[in-house]
Amino acid sequence: MCAMTEPTAALRVHDLVHSPALQLCVLAGREGLHRAVSWAHVSELEDPTPWLLGAELIMTTGIAIPRTAVRQRAYVERLAEAGVAALVLSAHLHVPPLRQEFLATADERSLPVMELPLQVPFIAVAQEVAAALQAGDRRRCGTELQVFSALRWLAAEDLTAEELFRRLERLSGYSLYLCTPAGGPLLPGVPIPPARHATQLPDSADPAPTVAGGYVLPVPAPGRTAGYLLALERQGERRGEGMEPAGLGVVQHIATVAALQVSMVRHERETLRRQGAETLAELLQDVLDPDTARRHLTRLGFAADTAVLLAVLDGGDDGPLDDAAVVQVLDDSAVPHLVLRRHEALYVLLADSPDARAALTTVPHARVGVSRPFVPGRTLGLARREAVLALRRAGASGESMAVFSDDMTERWLHDDPSVLHGLVDHVLGAALRYDTQHGSALVLSALTWLERDRSTEEAAQALHIHPNTLLYRLRRFAGLSGRNLSSTADLTEVWLALRAAHRCGRLP
Repeated sequence: MCAMTEPTAALRVHDLVHSPALQLCVLAGREGLHRAVSWAHVSELEDPTPWLLGAELIMTTGIAIPRTAVRQRAYVERLAEAGVAALVLSAHLHVPPLRQEFLATADERSLPVMELPLQVPFIAVAQEVAAALQAGDRRRCGTELQVFSALRWLAAEDLTAEELFRRLERLSGYSLYLCTPAGGPLLPGVPIPPARHATQLPDSADPAPTVAGGYVLPVPAPGRTAGYLLALERQGERRGEGMEPAGLGVVQHIATVAALQVSMVRHERETLRRQGAETLAELLQDVLDPDTARRHLTRLGFAADTAVLLAVLDGGDDGPLDDAAVVQVLDDSAVPHLVLRRHEALYVLLADSPDARAALTTVPHARVGVSRPFVPGRTLGLARREAVLALRRAGASGESMAVFSDDMTERWLHDDPSVLHGLVDHVLGAALRYDTQHGSALVLSALTWLERDRSTEEAAQALHIHPNTLLYRLRRFAGLSGRNLSSTADLTEVWLALRAAHRCGRLP
């Protein structure tokens, strides 16, 4: 057995097939002959995968091969899932009859299965692999040194993350992708894995490094995993754009570079976040003129011609929000935003978009109120009032998020609770007391009638009563409240009083 510590692109399965000394015969899986070989390993286990890293050439006398068709198929599937480069069977020893399912599965998974003549010992294969791998050590070492130079490039040439990873792609021979654990962008300009490769992202924080066609490695951050690096061998024309794949060691170094770059980006974001909080505080205090406000927002990543939203978040019955969790959700959404903690609430100014609204709905344990879109640089007084009213509506309705709309009459109500209670007592007090004493529903009936644009038929249907019964209740309500429901002025006062009762929690 020959064991090499990391893969190299100096040796491929087809190189061994073309070696006259080995006399290998391909039985199945020809589509996988381009696979890189990192290791030559003898295994007589039916399931050797717990001891594999990937790209190994597995050799067996046949003791490892199951006898039944079902178990033979499962055997091939296991090797393919583990990223085995190829399977070599010693002819005329212990290999059982190979079922059609065995060969068909090898073809489906492009896992080369080859037969080795009995007169060629396994050690000959191992020596051939070892010699080829040693020839690639020098090139791999040079590649690693260049990867180590990545941070020097970054400092000396002021490269962006996108430019840095393009260089690393050319050096390593892999297509490189970065993403957060949720699948979002991790570094600006560095692509996330294409949808067809989404299943190769791990379910755990400590994944096995080998996946089909490459490697996936965690990108660490203090106390957690910031995301994942997926490195896939270039196929077809793209392989000609750079070097052959350099192996796991180089990919590990690239993951370290990614972690350092993520740390630098996060430090920059923290600096901008503090500046953003100061700007948002000044906007809420209305101490910035519109032109200055727009310049600050542009510097913080907001487009000058994109409308913005103001959101107010709290934890509702679950207590204070975790500010870090909110920031993480917004960072993952890649939507420009400013965040400011004010007492029990968290204020967020963000660029208006479907992604922004969707991000707010995913904040854990949050209740959210959102203003109408408005022009950047405008005073936040009205937007703040709209967001707070929407937050109250979310709390009253039990929804996680409410967006302010033009029909929210509550925006005309006073913020002082004593003023609101005074309005309720003045207009609705007698009717509310009557309902309490008699178990009636005069106030609820009036509210339902007004919510349905004074349609007696629709309101009666909603209340499950006869229209004549509803008309009687409305006359009784008008008498107790002293308001004429045919008068626009009186009707407006009643409607505002009902909205005040709703905000104060005094509706039945």
